[in-house]
Amino acid sequence: MNYIKHLTGFFDRVVQDHSLNPTHISLYISIFQFWNLNRFQNPISITRDEVMRISKICSKATYHKCMREMHDKGYLKYEPSYNPFRGSMVHLINFSEDLKPLQKKERKSLINKQVDEQVNEQPNEQELNKLQTSIGTGTEQVLVSSINSINNTNNSNILNLGQSQNSKNENEELIGEKEKKEKKLREKKETIPKKKIPPKWNDVIAFFQEKNTPDIEAEKFFNHFQSNGWLVGGKSKMKDWKAAASNWILNTQKFNPITKQMNNSSTPTPGNLQTTIHKNYAEPL
Repeated sequence: MNYIKHLTGFFDRVVQDHSLNPTHISLYISIFQFWNLNRFQNPISITRDEVMRISKICSKATYHKCMREMHDKGYLKYEPSYNPFRGSMVHLINFSEDLKPLQKKERKSLINKQVDEQVNEQPNEQELNKLQTSIGTGTEQVLVSSINSINNTNNSNILNLGQSQNSKNENEELIGEKEKKEKKLREKKETIPKKKIPPKWNDVIAFFQEKNTPDIEAEKFFNHFQSNGWLVGGKSKMKDWKAAASNWILNTQKFNPITKQMNNSSTPTPGNLQTTIHKNYAEPL
């Protein structure tokens, strides 16, 4: 079977049949695909779910309605199966045999008919003159009204341009104020003296001497942060080394045993047991 002739014969019938809709055509094309896979053997077994999936039909009622109508009109023969484990049978009719080649005389007659129809559709000279005169008189009236409408549109455009210019000036003023504020902030940031990191060794010693802290602590502080790349907590970069140095001094005062004894003699020193300095071993634990 020649499937090209079959499809042309099918679409010839579809053109003449005005009762069909796109759902019928999509259903038939999906069944034709199954017929093609079965090498055009009749009948073929189909399942409703697969045909609905290919034809993009979502409703079961629409599927059965279209199948019944195509069966009644002679496009196919449908034998439904009420067994869920067995597919329905469809017998497709070969439309390739309906096509017959046109002879030369028939072709010439068709061409002549088409030419005559085109000639008859063209208007006569008198009708063209009437149309031109009516168009000429009509255009004069249209021009007057169009001029008035153009003037109105020009006036509205002038008003819109004035409003748009005012809005542009306001936007420019706002942008200028924002730029001025940003410049002031930048100047303030530039005027603030930056504390360079890493600091110089002499500056660190001078800072610790101002805080009445021995030079050993300054050396410990400098060596500690110099070894870890001046990172606070080993993660974030240091921003103010003087603040870090002041925290270092506070921590040294906390963990210094001499100062702890002076502040509170009863409190234990770090590294020792939770006991007082003068232990009475006669007391029970």
